[in-house]
Amino acid sequence: MSEQIGLGIAAILTVMIFSFLYKDNPLYKFAEHLFVGVAAGYILALTWHNTIRPNLWTPLSTGRDWWLIVPLVFGLLLFTRFIPNIGWLSRWSLAAIVGIYSGLAVVAFAEADFVQQLRASMIPLFDTASTAAFVANPGIITFLRFIGNFITVVGLLAILIYFFFSKEHTGSWGMIAKVGTGLLMIGFGAGYGYTVMTRIALLIDRMFFLLSDFVHVL
Repeated sequence: MSEQIGLGIAAILTVMIFSFLYKDNPLYKFAEHLFVGVAAGYILALTWHNTIRPNLWTPLSTGRDWWLIVPLVFGLLLFTRFIPNIGWLSRWSLAAIVGIYSGLAVVAFAEADFVQQLRASMIPLFDTASTAAFVANPGIITFLRFIGNFITVVGLLAILIYFFFSKEHTGSWGMIAKVGTGLLMIGFGAGYGYTVMTRIALLIDRMFFLLSDFVHVL
């Protein structure tokens, strides 16, 4: 019985969200606000049980790590923004958060967006295994694998040339820059298509839920 009630509520909320296709209306706003509220509550509970309680509350309550009073005080100072007279105290916490996060993020971004990208770009023009596979079994698939590294390196150089603005984009230099522009457009289009497909997958999932789990016509 409780499962049927849950399915009914989920179906009603799904239809309320779909009502936005008609226009922005109170039903959609109610479902949207309910979703945001539930998500915020879920994240709050998850943060308490997985982060604050094991890393701050339990060590402090058992007297193991008294130095954790410092981050606790900084955390409480964030709530002083709701008190206008002492709201400036929250700047200390924000400064600490921004500084610590920036220090940690620099290392992560340098590794993920710089070192790994350079490592992925430093590849041989023609891979030995792909070359051997193409020679042994000529075909479209093996040929595409054979020229894959070459296209990657040439395309990367063309895109880098497009972003090199110290030389005027004319003549052969301009032609290479246009190739880089085309490759960038292909990359942006692939990213946009991936985003659209993700939304379409969500739509299909919701429609399947309504027609299969709720209406039982599939």
